[in-house]
Amino acid sequence: MIAFPVLLIVLGLILWAEFVNGWTDAANSIATIVSTRVLSPRKAVVMATILNIVGTFSGTAVATTIAKGIVRPEMLTISTVAAAMIAIIFWSTLAWKYGLPTSESHALISGLTGSALAVAGPKVLLWEGWQKVLIGLGFSTFLGFFLAYFLFVIMAWGLQNTGISRIRRIFGRLQIFSAAFMAFGHGSNDGQKFIGAFSLALFLGGVTHEFSVPAWVILLCAMAMGIGTSVGGWRIIKTMGVKLAKLEPQHGFAVETAAATAIELASRFGIPLSTTHTISTAIMGVGSAQGVRKVRWVVAKDIVAAWLLTFPICGAIAFFLTKALLWLT
Repeated sequence: MIAFPVLLIVLGLILWAEFVNGWTDAANSIATIVSTRVLSPRKAVVMATILNIVGTFSGTAVATTIAKGIVRPEMLTISTVAAAMIAIIFWSTLAWKYGLPTSESHALISGLTGSALAVAGPKVLLWEGWQKVLIGLGFSTFLGFFLAYFLFVIMAWGLQNTGISRIRRIFGRLQIFSAAFMAFGHGSNDGQKFIGAFSLALFLGGVTHEFSVPAWVILLCAMAMGIGTSVGGWRIIKTMGVKLAKLEPQHGFAVETAAATAIELASRFGIPLSTTHTISTAIMGVGSAQGVRKVRWVVAKDIVAAWLLTFPICGAIAFFLTKALLWLT
């Protein structure tokens, strides 16, 4: 077992990264319902926190993929986990400052990969886990967009003879359920990722003799994420729910239902995907179904740029930081 103070510091970094996840990622799950004014920000945060916690208890398949499926866990050390968390915290905080939603999924995967490559080289990578990452990219990018696009087209066709005031009233109620579904989906996928990292650190630190996900770890990480959402999620909510496209309750319902469906499908197969990507592309899908000019593509371009930069930046930071730690020790 490694020195307890060192392990405590690393666990603290993981919780910090989960807190930042609440800033930048969990806020996506309530961005649309806040922007449509169906729920107040305070009520939306409370709902998101509760449903995220419930979602994290719905399974551990994604947590297991993160901890044991991306890189060989036997080649990792507690220092590599620490380096990955520092990379995530730095990049995600920088993006949050400019109101850009980043993918904590990709930040975590690239951070752990960069650290592992610094220790053991390419042999540390597990192709089976990376297949799931690539499938997750497809789910979040294409499935999110087209599910939302076609769902809204079907809704528009079915409601073409319904008055706009009635549509807003009906979907104002329905959106509460779709937002709850989205928050639950976020917990079942994104919420599990740092739970996997925390459980991996306990294993590497010698606290547990085999990889497992204790219930207290799930609760602790879920609470850290919920607090992060309530403290700093508003910048991301503004970008996703206001700047990217103008949303009414019917749009928000289509976005959340499509995104949450894609996320839940991935979660049941242990596929880690980005909820940021999924709900962003769902918003673009609903906007495009009304006409391409309904999406503010300048904002979309900035969001996509943040996505593309996450993998190389987090991976590089974690790689060189791990090299520095190895040199010092």
